[in-house]
Amino acid sequence: MPNYCQSENGDRKANAKGERRFFQATVSPIFLITLCITATCAANAQESSKNAQSIPRLISQSPAPALTGVASFGNQISLNGRTLPGTWFQRPGKAGQITTHLSDGAFRQLIGVNFLNSSNSARQPIQWFSSVTKPLVLTARLLGAYRYLDITNFAQTFGWEIRTNGNILVIATPKAQITNIVQSQERPEVSAPLQQTRILVDLDRATPWQVAQGSIIKKIETLSLDPDTPTPKSTVPPNREWTITLDGIADPVLIERYTPQPPAAPPVPPTLLPNLLKQLLPVTPTQPIPPPPAPEPLIQQVEVVKNQTIISLSVPFGLSPQVSTVDTPNRLIIDIRPDPLEERDITWAPGLRWRQHYVNLGTERFPVVWLEVNPRKFGLTLKPMWASPDGLAGTAPLIQTAQRYLAVAGINGGYFNRNNRLPLGAIRRDGQWLSGPILNRGAIAWNDSGQFYFGRLTLEETLITANDQRLPILFLNSGYVQSGIARYTPAWGSTYTPLTDNEIILVVEKDQITQQLPGGKVGETVVPIPQDGYLLTLRANAASAASQLPIGSAVSISSTTAPADFSRYPHIIGAGPLLVQNRQIVLDAKGEKFSNAFIAEKAIRSGICTTATGTLMITATHNRAGGYGPNLAEHAQLLQQMGCVDALNLDGGSSTSLYLGGQLLDRSPSTAARVHNGIGIFLKPR
Repeated sequence: MPNYCQSENGDRKANAKGERRFFQATVSPIFLITLCITATCAANAQESSKNAQSIPRLISQSPAPALTGVASFGNQISLNGRTLPGTWFQRPGKAGQITTHLSDGAFRQLIGVNFLNSSNSARQPIQWFSSVTKPLVLTARLLGAYRYLDITNFAQTFGWEIRTNGNILVIATPKAQITNIVQSQERPEVSAPLQQTRILVDLDRATPWQVAQGSIIKKIETLSLDPDTPTPKSTVPPNREWTITLDGIADPVLIERYTPQPPAAPPVPPTLLPNLLKQLLPVTPTQPIPPPPAPEPLIQQVEVVKNQTIISLSVPFGLSPQVSTVDTPNRLIIDIRPDPLEERDITWAPGLRWRQHYVNLGTERFPVVWLEVNPRKFGLTLKPMWASPDGLAGTAPLIQTAQRYLAVAGINGGYFNRNNRLPLGAIRRDGQWLSGPILNRGAIAWNDSGQFYFGRLTLEETLITANDQRLPILFLNSGYVQSGIARYTPAWGSTYTPLTDNEIILVVEKDQITQQLPGGKVGETVVPIPQDGYLLTLRANAASAASQLPIGSAVSISSTTAPADFSRYPHIIGAGPLLVQNRQIVLDAKGEKFSNAFIAEKAIRSGICTTATGTLMITATHNRAGGYGPNLAEHAQLLQQMGCVDALNLDGGSSTSLYLGGQLLDRSPSTAARVHNGIGIFLKPR
């Protein structure tokens, strides 16, 4: 699945990005009777903490019915000597044969298998060095949070050797040789006006391959010969590195052909250019402008590392590789094009459909990857989820968070502070507020019956004293810091550390103020949060209210939402801005206090919406063909065009992550940032 160059999308105050790290689950390497029961036990162990009684947990998903006769299972795969994350199980088949089942996400990502359209969740047609007209069809089975494909016959067809070593599935594929690499220029299609290039990689046999997006390639600026003339800055976006990795050895001739040449001598520093140079090379209006530098070669290098051939590419902005395979001869086809997204329509589970294609908006074409969910008919439920099991501070890759919660699918959620990793918006689950909304921003609410509500949300909390004094509480468990009173409950974590200087902290236990504490400097004081109460922090001008709240005072809290309809729903995620209501675009980013830069920015976007039939869609929209992603107005129009009746913009840019069955659908995992929270989709056992 190709991915697209992204630009960061987020409010300066209410968004966050971070570097990503890969996640590998930890499951004991033992033989078990059922896969699903063990996975639930592992999650329960990970979720345990000293705040278990106060922080709601999403570990109550019942295990699927027991899969009898399972011989072994695990969550790691050794592919030709490299250990990688991926769930699998084996079970007895016909005539005592052991059948091997691999999670479809790992199969697709690690082997390079192309999934074809399917309306039957129990059968998955695939293409891998085989005919598209006569695809191989693998049996699929849902277990817990994963969909497993029976790869037994597939592995035999291609000569794989498979064995187990504890929780590791050891796969050895036949040694492959890469016999040729040819680059050819393709004529641009009408729908793809930018220059296209095709790379053909010939092999002596089928072999696993992976494609990954790398970092931006920085160019060395050429200095002007005239010290008085500044070197012009390039207005062309830089190229990006992509790597194609194959399990096979390239012919030495190919390695030599694509070995980088030693760099030319560095340009002479301007400080060493004498005035004589100006006399020898006078700059006059009639002097011809030097030609532009030659474009970067597409194939930067071919190298063999640990029995793998790595083809490094330098891909211009607006283009990405689309990789496919054929079998006569065995060949990898790499098309560098502005519209690399391949259309998909796959029923992954009953009521859960994976789709992707281009959506046209005027002359622009936007690649959209989305999941359609029918939560009412097929036992699919949605729950908020967040990164840390011990409180609200923390970020993690969405893959890691989804696997910890045993979600079958999910998308990143609301905004957060990238520095202290704290939430900046509403999170409510099972009727309990984890974090309150800010700035009257857009939010989505829902219940377990599949009913949804969209709007701009405010939480109105009031502290009431025994003599009926009423003081507004402006923020609940929030990283958004302003003057006023904020409240921190055990859902925040076991302790609170001041977020501003000179806060007054009131400890409330069993509805009575038991302590008044000076907060001191930011980050210096650690105050325990009582399990039977909460903390009140009085910031800036609100500190004067401490005299009205002496130790021993009885207090209570009234809480309501605006609009009041939000109070009827147990689950809420806030983000914003609100995009569509009742089929009409209602975008008002300024009213939701987003910055002008955020409003105008063209960036990758995450969205969530409902359709006229009650279906929920979670969407990831990446960079348009040949350009950057949609701005907010374009995002609203795209979702409206896709049939959304109500729609909300979620955190985007490098946070955008659409998860299904162990892998990201919309991008390479290495390009996705760590996020604070998300929305998980869970499959109830049938």
